[in-house]
Amino acid sequence: MKITDLLSKKAIQLNGTASSKEEAISKMIDLMANNGNIVNKEEYKRVVMAREQEGTTGIGEGIAIPHGKTDAVSKPGLAAMVIPNGVNFDSMDGQPAKLIFLIAAPNTKDNIHLDVLSRLSTLLMDTRFREELLNADTPEEFLLCIDRAERMKLSEKKQESNGYEILAITACPTGIAHTYMAAEALEKMGEQLGHKVKVETHGQSGVKNKFTKEEIKNAKAVIIAADTKVDLSRFDGKKLVKAKVADGINKPQELIEHVLSADAKVYHSSTKNNQEDDTEKEGVGTRIYKHLMNGVTHMLPFVVGGGILIAIAFLLDDYSIDPSNFGMNTPVASFFKTIGGMAFDFMLLILAGYIAMSIGDRPGLVVGFVGGAIAKAGTTFTSLSNPEEVLVSSGFLGALIAGFLGGFVILFLKKVFSFMPKSLEGIRTILIYPVAGILLIGIIMLLINPFVSAINTGLNNFLSSMSGTNKIILGAILAGMMSVDLGGPVNKAAYTFGTGMLAEGHYEIMAAVMIGGMVAPLAIAILATFFPKKIPKKERQAGLLNYVMGLSFISEGAIPFASADPIRVIPACVVGSAVSGALSMAFNCTLMAPHGGIFVVPLIGNPWGYLLALSIGSIVSAGILVGLKKNVWEN
Repeated sequence: MKITDLLSKKAIQLNGTASSKEEAISKMIDLMANNGNIVNKEEYKRVVMAREQEGTTGIGEGIAIPHGKTDAVSKPGLAAMVIPNGVNFDSMDGQPAKLIFLIAAPNTKDNIHLDVLSRLSTLLMDTRFREELLNADTPEEFLLCIDRAERMKLSEKKQESNGYEILAITACPTGIAHTYMAAEALEKMGEQLGHKVKVETHGQSGVKNKFTKEEIKNAKAVIIAADTKVDLSRFDGKKLVKAKVADGINKPQELIEHVLSADAKVYHSSTKNNQEDDTEKEGVGTRIYKHLMNGVTHMLPFVVGGGILIAIAFLLDDYSIDPSNFGMNTPVASFFKTIGGMAFDFMLLILAGYIAMSIGDRPGLVVGFVGGAIAKAGTTFTSLSNPEEVLVSSGFLGALIAGFLGGFVILFLKKVFSFMPKSLEGIRTILIYPVAGILLIGIIMLLINPFVSAINTGLNNFLSSMSGTNKIILGAILAGMMSVDLGGPVNKAAYTFGTGMLAEGHYEIMAAVMIGGMVAPLAIAILATFFPKKIPKKERQAGLLNYVMGLSFISEGAIPFASADPIRVIPACVVGSAVSGALSMAFNCTLMAPHGGIFVVPLIGNPWGYLLALSIGSIVSAGILVGLKKNVWEN
């Protein structure tokens, strides 16, 4: 099917006039009706205007593409209008619309017309093509311009490889929601723009949809939408663009157009570090964040699994037998606590090891592990000569420092031994880097451990001494941070702090952090249930699914709604999360498990207070949204 199969000269008006968007749409609906595509003009107009309420279809560059899918349409069709003086269409770039295409789609499963419409959208991105349409003197000439451009486009497509034009990798620190949302957004946008896109996802369950060598060979360009380290060596010689995973969700069109443009740089794999992008230098803050998140991503399963098993041990134990040995008093409790503790004890080592690996590649792993172990033990030079010295673990902070130092130690060693020939690469990797790296990180950590331990002890004493108002304020801040960017850097900073405090025994902090991450999706779900007019009809089902997302502690469920209306949604969610976090602290709620949402409530200290705090915060956010958001046009 071609574009001209959907558009006839009867449905084209040149030199049109309109004083408003609604008037322009009304005139075009009359054109569509003349072509026999609509059985109920009033119903069709209602659907089209409802779509405009959700967001303008004025895409910029003087173009508007209003549309509607409804039973009022008997067959798919197009109408076109040229308004030389333009009409205000609330376009994204603020410019009046001069070239308007109205789309009519029947409410059926047959979507063959979508390919045609996506082709039209792609053609309209060409400035010369738009000028030809605007300057057409007759409907016949207008149609001829479209037919000529479409035939050229189809001819180009036939000449392309059967493989994928664009390859993309998506990866977020937790690998749960952002990863797959970005993948879907890129694939859909690629389809709309007429480009075949394949996305490889790096999630918590591993790598899915992995590229073949043939696919990489045939691809024109590569998009990396990731907040974690990604091996780029296989993309040597390809045009490559790197971005945050959030950009994959919110800016898929921008990424696709950029990577295919002349501005996109060709990636060349470095012989010194094949995981670094030589073409696009990242900021220091971005690199630090990625290194940290690589550690957190690998640490998380140990913390979650071990933490939940430890919490179960306390749930099953008998406190009255020996309060000082709580969690180990009964054989069953002892079993859970021992196994969970073994997993949990790896937390700091894994964190340090994978931060170091992110910086120094594979040789950094062992150096980071050893550095993390020394930080956990709190070993110092004085303790080596004085066995009676009481060791104080440098804890989470010490593991962070060990991870970064371990990575930089490997980078230092690579430079020092860069004079060695490539034939001795195996000796460097197997012998020199591990031996020298472990020795250096050992010396460094033994020197700094006393100072880091003192800082860690001071922080623990400060947190332990917090009570009353101070404690409540801390809970409000951490919980509010969880809704600032819903899985982004601010959210991850709060979550990382909460998991780190678990190892120090501050379980109330983790409780506040988790409750803050549950509020945003639950607030959206409440809004969709009780105030459906505040949410577009097509998004309500997704809104209701947020009950599951929120109760499962998956903040990302609120992202589509926050992205669509950030000015209203994000502040409302932050306020509600802060309220829940403050109440959680006020009710002295504790949580030993760093994940699980509603499924770990039995393991929460003061579960009824926790559920009350969660309910109040979610209702507060939903209430604010009710006040801020306007009713959508269509219901």
